[in-house]
Amino acid sequence: MSYVVTIILTVQMISAIAMIGLILVQHGKGADMGAAFGSGGSGSLFGASGSANFLSRTTAVLATVFFVCTLALAYFGNLRPSTSGSVLEGAAAVAPAASAPAAPASGAAQIPAN
Repeated sequence: MSYVVTIILTVQMISAIAMIGLILVQHGKGADMGAAFGSGGSGSLFGASGSANFLSRTTAVLATVFFVCTLALAYFGNLRPSTSGSVLEGAAAVAPAASAPAAPASGAAQIPAN
């Protein structure tokens, strides 16, 4: 089971890094106006609007992969058997034994020294 979680975590991290790179490479909506009026950006590898479609679709696919991996990791994280139930239940079972008061000291030990 740990191999599956490791593979899912690796795929999630690779998709996150690739998604960050693709988002940084994409140009904003205001850059399209410059390409429409004859700037040098319109003669790119994908054409005037081809790169926007390709990069945005690739980003959407990577975002889907990222979210599916996140849901799978959450599912596998809840499948692990817990032996004691809750952390608070485990602390409540230990607390009465640890908080037993010590026997009061007699006489001179109770008098404060100044």
